[in-house]
Amino acid sequence: MEKHTLFQKAGLYLAVTVFMTFILLPFLEMFLASLRPLQHLFRSPYQLWSDDMSFQAYMDIWDTVPMLGRYIFNSVFLASVTTLLCLTFVIPAAYAYARFHFKGKTVSLGLFLGVNMFAGAVLLIPLYKLLRSMGLLNTYAAMFVPGAAFLVPTGIWLLKSYLEKIPIELEESAWIDGASRMYILRKVVIPLAVPGLIVVGSATFIGAYAQQFLFAITFNQKREYMPLPAGIFEFVGYQSVIWNQLMAASIVGIIPVLLIFLFLQRYLVEGLTRGAIKG
Repeated sequence: MEKHTLFQKAGLYLAVTVFMTFILLPFLEMFLASLRPLQHLFRSPYQLWSDDMSFQAYMDIWDTVPMLGRYIFNSVFLASVTTLLCLTFVIPAAYAYARFHFKGKTVSLGLFLGVNMFAGAVLLIPLYKLLRSMGLLNTYAAMFVPGAAFLVPTGIWLLKSYLEKIPIELEESAWIDGASRMYILRKVVIPLAVPGLIVVGSATFIGAYAQQFLFAITFNQKREYMPLPAGIFEFVGYQSVIWNQLMAASIVGIIPVLLIFLFLQRYLVEGLTRGAIKG
């Protein structure tokens, strides 16, 4: 920043402010909507703040949807299992792509990107038939197995670029001492790649947390296995929508993810900056 002129700094801060405003305004409006009484939610003219606002909706959501706590647990559980399952496959695959040269390497990496171009809705019918044949419908596995399949390619791309920044000389020193490839991966590479693993794990967790609705309503009919996105849909009635409670439940559902990111913030910044610097 010291190399920029005052005008350039002002322009940079202005651009960041505008960008963050567009990102945060929907969340601000969601929070304000959760505080307004339902009958005053769409009144005109619009008021940013009024005296009739309260946190009553945050207390009512547990009575309107008694299983809301279970839905939140299911979402966190499914996202966590999906993340662990993805990392189990991503770590060895990303290491192989970062260190080995083999035929079809570039083509297969391109195919991984191609997988991400397909929306989950396109594959719902074949996935449904596959899960039914395996007897996985109406189980947790019906949601985290397809979720992991969609998120593994992105994880491989993210972690591969990070592993390429780790000096190969460290691995060569271990080879000279007689270490095996798996030992090097476990004892040398993974400890050095912890910041990158946290970045990949966080991105995977967000993806798994966000994509649960479509899989849940298609592959699951039991409420005890439903995640939060499907549970929030219970605030939508046949003739009306309890908008203030729906917004309140959405904010409550965001809290677990926010807590995780606040805890991992330092590691995320370290992982992102290390992955961007060429070793």
